[in-house]
Amino acid sequence: MGDHHHGPAKGLSRWLFTTNHKDIGTMYLWFAFAMFLLGGFFAMVIRAELFQPGMQLVEPAFFNQMTTMHGLVMVFGAIMPSFVGLANWLIPMMIGAPDMALPRMNNWSFWILPPAFLLLASTLFMEGGAPAFGWTFYAPLSTTYAPPSVTFFIFCIHILGLSSIMGSINIIATVMNMRAPGMTYMKMPLFVWTWLITAFLLVAVMPVLAGAVTMMLMDVHFGTSFFSAAGGGDPVLFQHVFWFFGHPEVYIIILPAFGVVSQIIPAFSRKPLFGYDSMVYATASIAFLSFIVWAHHMYTVGIPVAGELFFMYATMLIAVPTGVKVFNWVTTMWRGALSFETPMLFSIGFLVLFTLGGFTGLMLSIAPADFQYHDSYFVVAHFHYVMVAGAVFSMTAAVYFWLPKWCGRMYNESMGKTHFWISFIGFNLTFFPQHFVGLAGMPRRIPDYALQFADFNMMSSIGAFIYGASQLLFLYNVIATIVAGKPVSDEKVWDGAEGLEWTVPTPAPYHTFEVPPRIDPAHAHS
Repeated sequence: MGDHHHGPAKGLSRWLFTTNHKDIGTMYLWFAFAMFLLGGFFAMVIRAELFQPGMQLVEPAFFNQMTTMHGLVMVFGAIMPSFVGLANWLIPMMIGAPDMALPRMNNWSFWILPPAFLLLASTLFMEGGAPAFGWTFYAPLSTTYAPPSVTFFIFCIHILGLSSIMGSINIIATVMNMRAPGMTYMKMPLFVWTWLITAFLLVAVMPVLAGAVTMMLMDVHFGTSFFSAAGGGDPVLFQHVFWFFGHPEVYIIILPAFGVVSQIIPAFSRKPLFGYDSMVYATASIAFLSFIVWAHHMYTVGIPVAGELFFMYATMLIAVPTGVKVFNWVTTMWRGALSFETPMLFSIGFLVLFTLGGFTGLMLSIAPADFQYHDSYFVVAHFHYVMVAGAVFSMTAAVYFWLPKWCGRMYNESMGKTHFWISFIGFNLTFFPQHFVGLAGMPRRIPDYALQFADFNMMSSIGAFIYGASQLLFLYNVIATIVAGKPVSDEKVWDGAEGLEWTVPTPAPYHTFEVPPRIDPAHAHS
């Protein structure tokens, strides 16, 4: 691989053929950021249309294409690949492995993503337009009434699933087989644990999603009736299959975020994470429970009351391990020697806002109440509090936290703090009012609304543009750091608190674990 670093022609092949986990992690992160900006653009179209009541900018059909593409690009293009990039960068270093277990497959799992999203984006220019059936693509809207581009959409989903499964197998193989001597499971950093569990979730549910889109393909092209009542099928079957994937999916999105804040909060509290073992068990519990709650997305389809009760109680049960995690994070900060650098600000923002999203999730789990909330903006507010303030805030914290480790340069701290506060205010201005309009009856995925919702929607749209603008500041800070940031040295790792004396020893935040002592191979049976 040495010669791949010389000359302009070799420059491209370095990235095209690389098997280096750091290069691959970097590509995932940049790709995810590009998708984040694209998905953000789609969201800006949505919020511009909803700035005032009435029809302003776009046709209703195009509005629905925007809601669909925004969801698909953000979930599969921005959030998931960003955490996979984080996993590639950090897991080998955290467990003392030289690289990932399957480096060639690692390369492929990244490089099939850009063509897949190019294909998905190209549907916007096809006859009949892009998919307009929502990111949940419910049949029969996505089969009987879908535009011709649905076939390309199905192919994209297959490729994304392939990428996720390969990435997950790689993570599982790496963590199980390549830990340094002495690095037992219960000594692994929490981020490694959350990703190991996430990888098992992905391997379990991506084939279910593949099954759903394969049945769609059959219904569209080969005369089957999996989801068509006219041919003896059932549209509700689609929802069962989709949400059996879709509910674990939302935990796939948030578990790595839990891992990130479990690394950052102890670093800026200057003390170890409180309740390490219980954090591991809580993560595993959440993963297990995620498989038995899927029909809480389906209270309104007419499932039996016994079914509603089961899914209601099972869903409420997830609040317990999640609560354990929140209390552990708070207890870690309790009486710690706190400092509030950018990664810590985003982590605390995560903690407060994710918990709020958890409470609205608990409200949604209540079956009789859900009949009121279902398909309203209350649901939109809920899941953006967990996906944006949860996954995206924690991902942002991770970039600020590990960027100096990745490129050896320090970002601009005051710009980072500015980014946090603009993001925090913009986010809450966008999504907090949506709880109110949702409870008042405003339906989601509709390009127009009744006059009484005008003020809150205007606030929401202004907040969205503020939040979107703050991401450009973030982009500038990251590029400026890589190009011209102040170098950090090994001798003096920045700890954000120079010249202060602490009553507890100060760990360097950018060293995520201490290298375990080398054990003589003859005695290594751990």
